[in-house]
Amino acid sequence: MAAMEAKIVHITIERNWRDVYAFAAKPDNMPLWASGLAEGLEPDGEEWAAHGALGNARIRFTPLNDFGVLDHRVTLETGLAVHNALRVVPNGSAAEVMFTLLRQLGMSNEQFDSDADWVKKDLIALKARLET
Repeated sequence: MAAMEAKIVHITIERNWRDVYAFAAKPDNMPLWASGLAEGLEPDGEEWAAHGALGNARIRFTPLNDFGVLDHRVTLETGLAVHNALRVVPNGSAAEVMFTLLRQLGMSNEQFDSDADWVKKDLIALKARLET
C-alpha cells in the first residue's frame, strides 16, 4: 500500500499540556469536544461503542501514557478501520494538540479538506473548553 497524503491539524491551548492530556484522554469527555461523537460513547470491554454523525463505530484507545499519545482506532460499520494519531505535547507553559489526518483511499480533495475543517473545529472546541 502506498503512503497516504497527510495533513497535520493543530492548535495551541493555553493550559499545561498534562491538564490537556488528562482531559482529552478520558473517553467520557470526548463528546464534549469531538463533534463526531456527540451522542456519546459506551464502554464495551477494551473498546468503546460510538453512535454519532458517522453512524455506529467501535473505538479502541491507546492506554494512558506519559508521552501525550492519544491515538485511537475507529472501526466503522462498513469494516473500515482508521488509525487516528493524536498528540498533546508541551509548548512552553501551554500545549500543542496535533492530529494527523490521513487521506483515505478514494477520498476527493473536497472530502479531505472537509475532514481537516471538521478536525480543526473539534480542536477549537477543545481549546474553548480548556481555556475557560
